[in-house]
Amino acid sequence: MRLIHPSARFRPYTSASGGWGSAHSVLNILWREQAVFKGAKALLRQNKPHGFACVSCAWAKPGDPHALEFCENGAKATAWELTSLRTGPDFFQRHSLTELRSWSDHDLEQQGRLTHPLRYDPQSDRYVTTTWEQAFGEIGDCLRSLSPDEVVFYASGRASLEASFMYQLFARAYGTNNLPDSSNMCHESTSVGLQQSIGVPVGTVTLADFEHTDCIFFFGQNVGSNSPRMLHPLQEARKRKVPIITFNPIRERGLERFVNPQSPAEMLGPKSTLISTQYHQVKIGGDTAAVLGIAKALFHMEQHASNSGGETVLDHEFIAQHTEGFSEFQAEVERHDWAELERISGLGRAAMEAAATVYARSEKVMVVYGMGMTQHRQGVENVQMLVNLLLLRGNMGKAGAGICPVRGHSNVQGQRTVGITEDPAKVPKEKIERLFGFKIPEQKGLTTVDACEGILNGSVKGFIGLGGNFLRAVPDTNRMEPAWSALAVSVQVATKLNRTHLVPGTHTWLLPCLGRIEIDRQNNVEQSYTTEDSTGCIRAWRGTAEPASGQLLSEVSIISGLAQATLGGETRIPWQQWRQNYAAIRLAISEVYPDIFHDMEARMWEPGGFHRPLGASQRKWTTPSGKAQFVSPSNLDEDDDVDEVDPDRRSVLQLMTLRSNDQFNTTVYGYNDRFRGVKGTRSVVFMNRSDIVRLGYVPGEWVRLRTAVEPQVVREVGPFQIVAYDIPQGCAASYYPESNPLIPLWHHAKQSKVPAAKSIPVVLIRAQPSASEADNAIPDEDQAI
Repeated sequence: MRLIHPSARFRPYTSASGGWGSAHSVLNILWREQAVFKGAKALLRQNKPHGFACVSCAWAKPGDPHALEFCENGAKATAWELTSLRTGPDFFQRHSLTELRSWSDHDLEQQGRLTHPLRYDPQSDRYVTTTWEQAFGEIGDCLRSLSPDEVVFYASGRASLEASFMYQLFARAYGTNNLPDSSNMCHESTSVGLQQSIGVPVGTVTLADFEHTDCIFFFGQNVGSNSPRMLHPLQEARKRKVPIITFNPIRERGLERFVNPQSPAEMLGPKSTLISTQYHQVKIGGDTAAVLGIAKALFHMEQHASNSGGETVLDHEFIAQHTEGFSEFQAEVERHDWAELERISGLGRAAMEAAATVYARSEKVMVVYGMGMTQHRQGVENVQMLVNLLLLRGNMGKAGAGICPVRGHSNVQGQRTVGITEDPAKVPKEKIERLFGFKIPEQKGLTTVDACEGILNGSVKGFIGLGGNFLRAVPDTNRMEPAWSALAVSVQVATKLNRTHLVPGTHTWLLPCLGRIEIDRQNNVEQSYTTEDSTGCIRAWRGTAEPASGQLLSEVSIISGLAQATLGGETRIPWQQWRQNYAAIRLAISEVYPDIFHDMEARMWEPGGFHRPLGASQRKWTTPSGKAQFVSPSNLDEDDDVDEVDPDRRSVLQLMTLRSNDQFNTTVYGYNDRFRGVKGTRSVVFMNRSDIVRLGYVPGEWVRLRTAVEPQVVREVGPFQIVAYDIPQGCAASYYPESNPLIPLWHHAKQSKVPAAKSIPVVLIRAQPSASEADNAIPDEDQAI
C-alpha cells in the first residue's frame, strides 16, 4: 500500500493551531473533492439548529452557535461525504478485489461515494450490482441458517439514536447480545471506570461548566486534531486567566497556541492564545504515577497547613459525606516515594508539585482526557485515578467542575445509551420484552476483542457492520485479515469503500447508505434524527443536501429491511412503521428509557438540546455503597508487559499510535500532518533523538517495528523512516491504523478489553526501503528539532 508521496519532508511546525493553516486546509479539501459550492453551502448549516450534526467528532454543540460552527476536521469530513466523486458499478467492473487490496486506505476512499447495493461474485473477484430486495432476502436466508451466537452485529458510532435503537433490537430479537462497537476500542475504560467510581458511565461536565471553571487539567487528548471546536471554550477560559495544565507525552500544537480562524483581528494580527500554562511531557504509561505525585504533594500541603494552622487543602466535609475508600487511597499514595514516582512518570517532583499547587488554589476544577488514558493495560484505573484527584477537593457535582472524557465518533456515546452493548444487564429487559414480544438472551455477548477471537478460532461465522472499517481499526490486523475470509456471511453498511470491504467471506454484501448530511425522505416527508454528544446532550438534526445516488437507503431503512427479511413476523416490532416515520422510533425509545427521553420529540429541538440526567453531577452516587469511590491503583506502571522481556527497558521502546492532522479514525484525508511538521508520508516513527543515537541509528534511517512480547508470533510493520521528535526518552509514536498489526489481541485493558494501543512494546530492525520509498524519503537535514 502506498503510504509515501513525492516531496516527503519533515520540518517542525512553528505556527499556532487554527489560523491560516486551518483555513487553507479546508479550502484545499473542498477543491479536491469537487465540492466547493456544495460543501461551503453545507458548512453554513453544520451544527446549527435545523441543520445537520457534524459527521466526525462528538464534541458538544452550543445552543447559541458561532457564525461558522465547524472546525478544520469537521469541514474535511463534510467535504469527504459531499464529494462529487462516485464509486459506481463501472468502478468494480474495472477493478478486482485482489487488485484493490494493494491500494492505500486514502486511495480507496478517494474514489468517492458508493452508489448501488453490491454482492461479491467470487468467480470474477468483483462486486456486482444487486437489488435491495434481493440483498435483503439473501442475507435473511443466510442469517437464518446460522446460530444467532455465531453472528456479530458491530456498530461504528456514526449511526443515529434511532438507527442504533433499531439495530440492537434486531440483534436481540434474532437471538444474540453480540453487539460490540467502537466504544470497545476507545472509551470502554471510561464506561467501566466511571460507573465503578461515581455511578454513571459518562462524564459530568457540560459546555456551561467551561464558563465557570477556574482550572482545567488535560490528560492524553490532542484537541487540535481530534476535537478542534473545543479550542473555542478553551480560548475563552484562557482569556479569563484560567490555568490549563496538560499531561501528554508529545507537545501537541493545539494544546500550546491557538489562533481563532473566525476572528478577523486574530487572523490579521501577530498574536495567538497560549493554551497550556503548564505542559508536562509524561512518559507513555506514566499517568497514574503523575496523578499519584500530585496527590502526594496535596497531602504534604495538607499536613503543612494542619501543622501551621493554615487553611485546609482537602475538602474533608465532602470526603466524609460523599466518598468511600479515602484512607486506603491516602495510605497507597504515601507508600510510594518521590524517586519511584519520578522514574515511572518521567516527570520531576517539582513538576508534580507545581500542578498540585495550582490545583490547591482553584475552587472549580475539571479534568479533560482522551484515549491517551483509556488505551492502556490499566486504562480503567487511569480513569479512576483522575476521579480520585477530583474527589480530594470536592470537584464533582458543582458548576465548573467534574470529569470530561472526550469521545471520538459523533454518536458513539449515544448508541450505548439506547442499547448497543454486549451486556443484557445494561438494558431495560422487562420493558423491551413487554413492548416488543420477544425474550432477550440472558448470556453476555461478545466485545470487539471477543469478536476478533471468535473470528480467529472460527466460532464467529457471520458479521454485520453498521459503518466503520473494522479490519483496519482492530488489533492484530495481519492475523485478522486471513481469518476474515472464513466468514460465511459478511454484510457491510457504508458510504465509501474501505479495506474491510475488500476481504470477502463466502457470502458478502456491500450496502450503501445515506450520509448524515443528506436529506432522508420517507413517503416524501423529510425525516429528522438525534444524537448524543460527549457531554450527554441529546439534540435533533436533519440532512440538507440531496443524496449522492437515488439507490441509497437510510440506515433505518436498511436495518428494517434486514430485520423483516430475517425475522418475518416473529415480534411485535413495527419495522415498516418505523421505516416510514422516525418519530415513531423516538416514541418507542422514550417508552423504553423514560428517565432520559421523556417528551423527546419536543425537547430534542430545544436550543442546545437536552441533557441526560447524571446523578453524579448532583452528588447522587448510584454505586453499591451510595458514595463516590476512591480506588487505589493496583500497579503504577500502566503497561508492564515489557518487564518480562527487558527489565531495564534498554532495547525496547513503548510505542503509542496516533492520528495525523489529516485523518479522522481510519479515514485518511491526506498524507500531511501539519502540526507535527510531516508532509507527504505516513511511513514514519517518531523517536527521541537520544534514543536514536544510543540504539545506533540516525534520523532518516529506515526501520521495521516489531512487537517485543510473544516472540513466537511475529508482528511487524514498516519500513518506516525515523523522525527525531520531542517525545520522552524510551517512547516512540507512529500512525494508526498502520501500526495496529503490532498490537497483540490480548494486549488490552484488564477490565474493559480496550486494546492498549497507547503503549506497545517494540524493538527496531534495520530495513531497506523500496525504490519509490527511497526516492521520496525525508531528507535528514529537514529533521533539525
